[in-house]
Amino acid sequence: MSMKLIVDSGSDLPKDLLKKYDIDLASLIVHLNGEDYHDRESIDSQAVYEAMRQGSAPKTAQASPDTFYHLFKQYTDQDQPIIYLAFSSELSGTYQSAMIAKQQIEDQNPDAEIYVIDTRAASMGHGLIAYYTAQAIADGQAVQDVLDTAHYYVNHMVHVFTVDDLEYLQRGGRVSKAQAFVGGMLKIKPLLHVEDGKLVPLEKIRGSKKVIGRMVDLMKERGQHFEQQTIAITHGDDEQRAQQLANQIRELYNPKDIIIHQIGSAIGAHAGPGTIALFFLDDAPKN
Repeated sequence: MSMKLIVDSGSDLPKDLLKKYDIDLASLIVHLNGEDYHDRESIDSQAVYEAMRQGSAPKTAQASPDTFYHLFKQYTDQDQPIIYLAFSSELSGTYQSAMIAKQQIEDQNPDAEIYVIDTRAASMGHGLIAYYTAQAIADGQAVQDVLDTAHYYVNHMVHVFTVDDLEYLQRGGRVSKAQAFVGGMLKIKPLLHVEDGKLVPLEKIRGSKKVIGRMVDLMKERGQHFEQQTIAITHGDDEQRAQQLANQIRELYNPKDIIIHQIGSAIGAHAGPGTIALFFLDDAPKN
């Protein structure tokens, strides 16, 4: 029996790809205006962005061990191997929740095959790892080959992103209040990336037009073989700028495909509206 692939809502994987590859989704929790919601189930990111523009400060919580226990068990009861690709453990406790559930099930059923991988990625960086892994499963690869494929993309995924307002990152503790204030006054747009699963400042750019150009330049500096790659761009309710970035990338690098998708509630609650994120590989896709 082929492996069952599971991701969480921190992957921002589009619904059509979830459906195409029969991928299950574990929802993170969004706290907004005194209510708890399940990301992509009982709330969508558009509602979160509108609330943030009105001054709300949503927070998020990891998916619970109980969520993973019931999700995993329905497949292990049928002796089906599971691979769960987790949102970076440096950004969420969701990976640890899955590990707790894995241990509970293995204590009851030592033959259960549950593979939990920390993608050290977020948004469609995480989503692209799942996308390539899903293709390996669909191709009928053996379990170990699928795991090797997943680890390859974990080790070669590049994230580059910018936010429209440093205040949102300040709320989440990613920058200081002073940095947010000065950045806002000077119209500085930070470029960040993900390093070992953590958000790390990369550069400061003055002006939103320049920051898109710099993201395109960073592709050339950090990646290669784009004609073989599927590139991903996610945005915080700013499809126009996402399309502008995509158009420049198509013109310069001619990638195999570009996926554009809105950032979900779990990540959008911290990054805020206006975020633009770019994801690509630093090498060719795995053969």
